Amino acid sequence: MIYTDSWAEQHRAERLGHWEGLAEGFDAWRKKRANYQDRISEYYRFLIPPQMKVLEIGCAGGDLLAAVRPARGVGVDWSGKLVEVARRRYPELHFVVADAHELELGETFDYIICSDVLNDVWDAQKILTAIARHCGPTTRVILNVFSHLWSWPRKVAGRIGYAPPQLTQNWLTPEDVVNLLGLAGLELVRQSGEVLCPFPIPLLRGFADRYLVHLWPFKELALTNVFIARLQAAPVEERRKAKVSVIVAARNEEGNIAQILERTPQMGAGTELIFVEGNSTDKTWEAIQREIAAHPEVDARAYQQTGKGKGDAVRKGYSEATGDLYMILDADLTVPPEDLPRFYEAWASGKGDFINGVRLVYPMRDQAMRFANHVANKGFSLGFSWLLGQPIKDTLCGTKVLSAKHYALLAANRAYFGDFDPYGDFDLIFGAARFNLKIVDIPIRYRERTYGETNISRWSGGVTLLRMFFFALRRLRFA
Repeated sequence: MIYTDSWAEQHRAERLGHWEGLAEGFDAWRKKRANYQDRISEYYRFLIPPQMKVLEIGCAGGDLLAAVRPARGVGVDWSGKLVEVARRRYPELHFVVADAHELELGETFDYIICSDVLNDVWDAQKILTAIARHCGPTTRVILNVFSHLWSWPRKVAGRIGYAPPQLTQNWLTPEDVVNLLGLAGLELVRQSGEVLCPFPIPLLRGFADRYLVHLWPFKELALTNVFIARLQAAPVEERRKAKVSVIVAARNEEGNIAQILERTPQMGAGTELIFVEGNSTDKTWEAIQREIAAHPEVDARAYQQTGKGKGDAVRKGYSEATGDLYMILDADLTVPPEDLPRFYEAWASGKGDFINGVRLVYPMRDQAMRFANHVANKGFSLGFSWLLGQPIKDTLCGTKVLSAKHYALLAANRAYFGDFDPYGDFDLIFGAARFNLKIVDIPIRYRERTYGETNISRWSGGVTLLRMFFFALRRLRFA
């Protein structure tokens, strides 16, 4: 005997009939939701780069899927009539009639959208489990659910005809959604509240939805909660086969070059050292050439930058690297090369996509970091954790790790933030945050220099960092 849940069948039939009915007047009820839907589409366009492979669960008429400009877009809805509407409106996209509870398309996607769906389904965990089956190691799942605070206003809006009628909903708290993600084999990357004013009020609507909704106490009143998730950490076999490129930007570091070649360990399928020298006043360039010749067993190459600043040197190193994983090693050896395998392991095991060194956990020796620098770093860590939506304890540690694939994505979209980061740290951090890479901090013991003096001016550097913070505030938090 096969058991059938009559309540579940009744729920499905009721919902299907409801959405089939709305399909017949799609244009009319789309206009009633236009203010809310336009803001959601704008935010999803910010989160998803164009020309990605995108799946949308509960696609309705296909507007949101089309808005993110996919190279391949697949929309799934259980209403045949809504799918007909979507196919008519967006013939360049692919639409499928299916129940997402049992979805099996046999392919994975770069991004999976699930907007305003979990509030309406029979089994949210089952939907998320089906989504997880279509995720690869780099897939990002983006979903949003209505806040319970808006349950009564939404019901009233439906009754007076301001919004489409709505059936009984699942009112999920953010904690409920995070728990369901975990049960489905997914983990949260970050979350935010979005949309504060779904009404067509000039000036107020834009100000409320971009700025006020991210500030206390207004953020507690957000209409919808957005969650960005990925597959839970698990060993990724491909990552274990990665070739590693260690980028060393060297200016006035003549006395450290030999140690870098001698002490940098082999990782993954092999490790190459990419030296980039720029504008040294000592004999750093000569030392690099001499020591590479003296260590033929090391896969190492050297280049001279044509621009200025560490950021320019690091980007030059990336452009010459041939590895699958990029690491930055500061030539001053304040972070010892022997610590690099810990960064590799965090990435290779799938625990994170962007691995960031942290100097502020363990005690330092007296000369490792000046007091003013230490206080500034603490302050920036708090500010940037809020800005990025992920905890990041130390934004200025030079040791950072990400894949060549993710760096290519960041580099292709660098114009969004501009090119005014002389250090290279925030160029990577901002890009990682925008494209929802999982950031993992690794505490390290920060050493004092044994050769030369720092190349960074703490006061002018602090001014630059403040400028970058406020610039990114507009581009990330108030997008």
